[in-house]
Amino acid sequence: MATNDSVNILNSAYLAVEYIDSFLPDNPLQQPFKNAWNYMLDNYTKFQIATWGSLLVHEASYFLLCVPGFIFQFIPYMQKYKIQPDKPETWEKQWKCFKTLLFNHFFIQLPLICGTYYFTEFFNIPYEWEKMPRWYVLLAQCFGCAVIEDAWHYFLHRLLHHKRIYKYIHKVHHEFVSPFGMQAEYAHPLETLILGAGFFIGIVVFCNHVVLLWAWVICRLMETIDVHSGYDVPLNPLHLVPFYAGARFHDFHHMNFIGNYASTFTWWDRIFGTDSQFIAYKEKEKKQQLRMKKTN
Repeated sequence: MATNDSVNILNSAYLAVEYIDSFLPDNPLQQPFKNAWNYMLDNYTKFQIATWGSLLVHEASYFLLCVPGFIFQFIPYMQKYKIQPDKPETWEKQWKCFKTLLFNHFFIQLPLICGTYYFTEFFNIPYEWEKMPRWYVLLAQCFGCAVIEDAWHYFLHRLLHHKRIYKYIHKVHHEFVSPFGMQAEYAHPLETLILGAGFFIGIVVFCNHVVLLWAWVICRLMETIDVHSGYDVPLNPLHLVPFYAGARFHDFHHMNFIGNYASTFTWWDRIFGTDSQFIAYKEKEKKQQLRMKKTN
C-alpha cells in the first residue's frame, strides 16, 4: 500500500512538472544543441562518443570549474570569503596537485572511461536525440545519483579514516589542510577507485540515455570542486539544494580530520553524530563574533 502511494505521488509530481513545462518558453539553445548532438552521432562511432566524449566532458568540466577558485586567490576582495585565510594557496602545492591529477586522470580514470562504451552496450543505453529524457527528468536522475553516491561516500570515506588504513591511502588527500578546488580529485589511486565506485552505482540504477553519464559527471564535479574550493561565497546556487553540505562543512573535515564524512548532503553525519565537532565549532565561532561586536 505504501509503495503504491509513493508511486502515485511520484506520478502526480511528474505530471505537475510536465504541465508547468508546457507553459515555459522554448529554450533558444535547444535547436543548436540538437544539431550538435545529431552531428556528433553522424560523424563519430558510439565507441568514440562514449570514450573520448566522456574524457573530454570530464577534463573540460573539471578544469573549467576550477578556474573561479583559482582566480579568487589573486583578488583581494574575495579573501574575506576564504574559510581559512591564514593558509593561502602556494604555487608549489598547486603544481604538485596538478601533476598528481594528470596521473590519476589518464592512468586511473581513463582506463575506466574506456569501459563506458561496453557499459552502454551491455545495458542497451540509447544515444539518439529522440530518446533523450526531458530536462526535469535528467535533473531528478542526477539528484538520485547524488543521494546514492553520498551514502557510498559517507561509509567508505569513514572507513578510510580508520587508524589502521588511514596512513596508507586517505592520508594523501589530507596533505592539504586548507583545500582548493583543483585538489578535489587529488588522491591515492586506490582511493580514486574505492570512493569513485559510488559514482557508477547511480548510473546503473537510473541511466536510460548516455546524456545522463555526462550530466552526472558535470553535477558531481561541480559539487566536489565547490566543497573543496576553500571559499564560502554568498549567493552560491548550490546552496539552494536541500541539505547541501557546502564548502564550510567539508573544509572543516580537512582542518579537523574527524567528522563531516559525507560528500554532498548533511543527513548521514547528522544521523550518526559525526558532525558534532563541526556544530560545536560553529557555536564557538558565533560566540566569538558576538564578543567582537560587543567590543566594537
